Amino acid sequence: MDSLRKKNTIETKNNLPERLAFSESKKPKPEALFISRQESQELDAKYEKKFNRGEKIKKISLAVFIFLFLALVSYLSYFVWKTISVANKMGSLQNTRPSTLSQDVRAIISPIIPAVAKPLKGEAEGRINILLLGAAGEKNAGRDLTDTVMVMSVDTKNKKVALLSLPRDLYVNIPETQTFTKINSVYKIGLSQKLGPALIKKTVENITGITINYYLIVNFDGFVKIIDNIGGINIISPRDFYDASYPGPNYSYETFSLSKGFHALDGKVALQYVRERHSDPEGDFGRAKRQQQVIQAVKSKLFSMETFFNASKLNDVLDTLGNNIQTDIPLEDLGSFVNLSKNVDTQNINNVVADAWKPDSLLKVSHVNVGDVAAFILVPRVGNYSEIQDLAQNIFNQAELKKRQQAIADEKANIEIINRSSDNQLGSKVRKLLTENLGLKNVRVVQETNSDAFFSKTIVTDNSKGLKIFTTDELLKKLPAILSTQNNSTTNSKADLVITLGEDLVNSYKFETDSIEDYNKAQDSQANFDFTKEN
Repeated sequence: MDSLRKKNTIETKNNLPERLAFSESKKPKPEALFISRQESQELDAKYEKKFNRGEKIKKISLAVFIFLFLALVSYLSYFVWKTISVANKMGSLQNTRPSTLSQDVRAIISPIIPAVAKPLKGEAEGRINILLLGAAGEKNAGRDLTDTVMVMSVDTKNKKVALLSLPRDLYVNIPETQTFTKINSVYKIGLSQKLGPALIKKTVENITGITINYYLIVNFDGFVKIIDNIGGINIISPRDFYDASYPGPNYSYETFSLSKGFHALDGKVALQYVRERHSDPEGDFGRAKRQQQVIQAVKSKLFSMETFFNASKLNDVLDTLGNNIQTDIPLEDLGSFVNLSKNVDTQNINNVVADAWKPDSLLKVSHVNVGDVAAFILVPRVGNYSEIQDLAQNIFNQAELKKRQQAIADEKANIEIINRSSDNQLGSKVRKLLTENLGLKNVRVVQETNSDAFFSKTIVTDNSKGLKIFTTDELLKKLPAILSTQNNSTTNSKADLVITLGEDLVNSYKFETDSIEDYNKAQDSQANFDFTKEN
């Protein structure tokens, strides 16, 4: 052990000079602590170059930010100015209260910079109703006739949308007159009387029983241009279409064809698609369904980011809107409408068409004579608008209507009809309505022999003492009639309900029923028929 320690000590002493020499070599030499002037200048230049490069990047970034900011401000400023101009054009048919520039600007940017939303008309009641009208326009035959009459309803509570289409040939009373006409002529009459859209608006309110909060009118040219402006629309055609006599320009004809399935349509073809009826087995009513389909497609494309952030496309859309659309939606409501459109479910729109196509349809085909022409019309099957009003008011809850129909069927009421009117056929007409259209089973017409007096009003006598309440309510609304608890007949009837027909129903049930085939055949010759004569 001692020898080992001694050996290590000797080796350590022998290596000491080498270790000291190695340590000395690692020490910095005095001249290495200083650099030359040239090296110092090179280092300064190097750091200055890096600093200048950083400053340049900052300046470029700031310039780019300022440019983008100014571009955005310019774009939004142009958008605001353009929108105000377009809104003024679109609202030129009616007098709206003037607003300041700051109010207009605030209204337009409100969807971008949220503020306290202005309540829309009808919102407090939970439902907004917008009348949509499609007119031919100045360059087309029948330019002020409205081939499209539709009510868009928005359920503001449940965020749902529904569309109710009224056919152009619906025979209607012009408000506050004794004159009747087809509904597609009412807008034209309103314009001739300097009433603008007020007349058609009031007419639709009378038919549907709901308040119209706003209206929007678009012509054929505007329809085509808007679809082209947004780059076309996508639809799924429910069937094959081929029509060799589709109406073309200057009263000519051209061929329209479209196969069943998916299609990307431009404006021209989209217009043909919504106007075509010859090769549609549902005729005018199938056309109304296609109109609703295209409205949904346009809405989806119009409010897409692709349209809003394309300056050229947006400019074209705004120009088209200003030149081809009229509305009473004020600029101050624009932000509220945009915000509402973000929340409602537009993918599941409830589409309803008032038609005469099926046994349970609310309308029937008839005709009136205008001069030497037998003009085909559509009239309510019950002689009044009560069924259309039921549908319009319950359009978001149609299950309630079916529930009521089932309750009526379950009551199995026995009904007798006594005709005390001047029309000998009225009893059979009402019986046919009740059995074939309303589904009542136990209905018969009885004759009274002891009285020749006519009743002025139709009366329903309830012998069931309230046990047939759903059937009674249905008769009171649909005929219509007034309720009585006294037996007004001389037959001592034991039926649950007795209907005594009066003079008030004679005019309502005067229209004979024509076939849907005859109606469809007459559509071409009467497409632009001027139906404004008094009947």
